[in-house]
Amino acid sequence: MAQRRSARGGPGGSRRPGGRGAAQRSRTARAAAAPAAGGRRPRFTGRAAILVLVVAVLTVSYASSLRAYLQQRSHIADLKAQISERSASIDDLEREKRRWHDPAFVQAQARERFGYLMPGQTSYVVLGEDGKPLEDDTELPDPSDVREREPEAWWGPVWKSAELAGDPPRHQAPPATDIKAPAGKRR
Repeated sequence: MAQRRSARGGPGGSRRPGGRGAAQRSRTARAAAAPAAGGRRPRFTGRAAILVLVVAVLTVSYASSLRAYLQQRSHIADLKAQISERSASIDDLEREKRRWHDPAFVQAQARERFGYLMPGQTSYVVLGEDGKPLEDDTELPDPSDVREREPEAWWGPVWKSAELAGDPPRHQAPPATDIKAPAGKRR
């Protein structure tokens, strides 16, 4: 049998002069000739379109997942705020419940809400002009809220009076000669 020569130049065979190097040169020549003959190769190929499509789908799926995550975090924060408010409300109610176990507090509430008195005490009710009791809501203002007037020196009004006597104002209405009672208080 005759030995076959391998293109790769295996044992018993010699290497062909136009082997791998010639094939590469012919491909390079075709590649160089192709752009010159047909113009430029298109930049946007089918593979690039599929890659852009896959990236777009991944972006949309991640964006929707991120939106859901952020909504859940916001909802969790709202729920935590509600829990803290309700805990504070429960604490206030428990504190008031403990206060109702104190006899002094119960007595004070009975006096305030229902007008009850202890034996030996006298109740006074202030009536208005119409004969109805005045509201209990009337309170004196807090002394720290009241603005204090600076005291005026005694000689200030005296000096103003002396100045006014020496130079009276000229355009002043004359005093009324007939004094009338206000419209609502006539007899």
